[in-house]
Amino acid sequence: MSQSKAEMFAPEGVDLEHPNVARVYDYYLGGRANYAVDRVFGEKALERYPFVAPAAKANRLFLHRVVRYLCKQGIRQFIDIGSGVPTMGSTHQIADEVVDDASCVYVDNEPVAVAHSRILLEQEDVTHQHTVLHADLREPEELWKQIEDSGVIDVEQPVALLLIAVLHVTQPGPSGEDVGPQAVARFRELMPKGSYLVITHGTADDVPEKRKQEMAEFGKMYDKSATPVIWRPHDQIEAFFGDLEMVEPGCTWTPLWHPEETGKNAPEIEFDSPNESVVWAGVARKP
Repeated sequence: MSQSKAEMFAPEGVDLEHPNVARVYDYYLGGRANYAVDRVFGEKALERYPFVAPAAKANRLFLHRVVRYLCKQGIRQFIDIGSGVPTMGSTHQIADEVVDDASCVYVDNEPVAVAHSRILLEQEDVTHQHTVLHADLREPEELWKQIEDSGVIDVEQPVALLLIAVLHVTQPGPSGEDVGPQAVARFRELMPKGSYLVITHGTADDVPEKRKQEMAEFGKMYDKSATPVIWRPHDQIEAFFGDLEMVEPGCTWTPLWHPEETGKNAPEIEFDSPNESVVWAGVARKP
């Protein structure tokens, strides 16, 4: 099979030998910012575990509802860490539907996600208002400095810090241990008062038994990729919020969080029960 034009001109640093979680997620959402290695992985995953695509789309629709909700609460600054590839409505696009003065910083350590985000912002001619950083959530201090230096976000004013479907991707530290919890704890400290922390995370907790088994098998597929995953139980996910004040209804399945904020043209995603969405989600405010 000949290499596609996109793959011949892959951004520097792109690993085309292993599937990448951001690019595979783009494939699940119906995007095109992925490579052959990602599509082979994605096709195999969806053939075995068809629940993955609707779960990914429900997660993205949760993001849309959160952005609408927070805009109505007066938030105008969004930091989308692990933002992935701009597919199925990006954060700034949803915010711009509600207000005209929102700013967004996208952050990812995957070169394809960064490259495509930059192209999107340039095409829309909004680089004065939104930007993208090639950075790593495991380095909160350095990342926060980059955000401040971007000039797009005033880090002294309230922000919405979005960690959407990123913390279940293993974040190995120098010794191989997962440093996601420590990084999030530091972000909570760095966030100014009045800010919001938004998290979604895959879980096998309280899901149907058949789905729990599928989640275990699905996770093993990622063990062989460049980006292994970990499905945490509810209490460990909720611990990411520390002592912040949870927004009602607290942590819940993605389809259940403020459904009234669903967009008029949003696709309908049906589950037999909300826990089949397999993604636990919540929003909390820093008082």
